[in-house]
Amino acid sequence: MLKEFKDFIAKGNVMDMAVGIIIGAAFTAIVKSMVDDLINPIIGLFMGGVDFTNKFVVLNGDGTAYASLADAREAGAATFAYGSFIMAVINFLIIAFVVFQLVRAVNKAKEATAKEEAVVEEAVAPAGPTELEVLLEIRDSLAKS
Repeated sequence: MLKEFKDFIAKGNVMDMAVGIIIGAAFTAIVKSMVDDLINPIIGLFMGGVDFTNKFVVLNGDGTAYASLADAREAGAATFAYGSFIMAVINFLIIAFVVFQLVRAVNKAKEATAKEEAVVEEAVAPAGPTELEVLLEIRDSLAKS
């Protein structure tokens, strides 16, 4: 069983997946910062200076007003944090778009490499006899018999 586990870990796909997860986690931090520090202020500017992440509705119905979503959560109030949800959707769309662009670039690079390899194979492939050479060889063969 230990040998099977070593074989499993040694496979390239497992290592590629591990690297992908680590890079993905780091990339998520970058996207979160981009949304929090760049996009949210722009959205807030268009919404009249409102902090979009602090958009929420208290579901308790006790009439208590909270200054921020963090205050409401700290007080244990049930909240409907639609601003946080919208920011999560924006994060997802940004990450999905960037991943799409990366996959697209990798696919183009693979296609270019495949075309280059095909050109090299065509150039290296030995040229066979032409049709005229084959016909002349057949004629000469028939003439000898």
